Amino acid sequence: MTRTEFIKTSLLAGMGLPLLSGFNTPFMTHEVSLARLMGKNENHLTGSSFKLEKQTMQAFLRMQRAAAVDGVTIEVASAFRSFDRQAQIWTSKYNNYTQAGMTPLAAMKKIIEYSTMPGTSRHHWGTDCDLIDGDASPRPSSVLEPRHFHGQGPFCKFKEWMDANSESFGFFEVYTDNANRKGFKYEPWHFSYKPVSQKYMETYLKFDFNRILEQISVPGVEHMDAQFIDDYWQNNVSDINPDLLPNA
Repeated sequence: MTRTEFIKTSLLAGMGLPLLSGFNTPFMTHEVSLARLMGKNENHLTGSSFKLEKQTMQAFLRMQRAAAVDGVTIEVASAFRSFDRQAQIWTSKYNNYTQAGMTPLAAMKKIIEYSTMPGTSRHHWGTDCDLIDGDASPRPSSVLEPRHFHGQGPFCKFKEWMDANSESFGFFEVYTDNANRKGFKYEPWHFSYKPVSQKYMETYLKFDFNRILEQISVPGVEHMDAQFIDDYWQNNVSDINPDLLPNA
């Protein structure tokens, strides 16, 4: 059985996921295409220095202003990332790891500790952003590390404010510090605007994952075995903060 046949007949059928034939899937007031969910369409975005989905941007600016009143400067480290940009990140890491002696499968498992396959990133949606304290001093050279948000880390004040207030603005931590959660490691900087991302997630989970994989042409994809694919879908894509899952 080919990889394509396995994904279609074994993975999705076993999970009981319906296959959608069209690229456009309407829900409520949104029209969400697979191209948008894969980071190949930017028509729904707004912004200049960084881009977010329009409703997400409005909510973020409200939260940013409220934090400023309390003396916290919320800075965006990363917001929307296109398919092509995610592919560059993936390719760079894959090449570095394999050139250092890792097998293709080991390299991909290392990549997905923190980085997604292009076409599967929540950053494609424009609903998710990586946030830090813009006034932190001293500012670390590598800002997206969990240790900076705890103990005596420079982003502790920011983290305390977000823990107390972010959900009231609709922003929820995606990859929580939960020992029972699998997939991507803890990311205290990654927040998602639930009123929109929850609906995007609902639509994304209904798409034929085989169809998504067929559009991902990056180094290593030909080495993905059935177990890697199943684990990635179940853990990295689906095992997130339960508050962000459909019907939560």
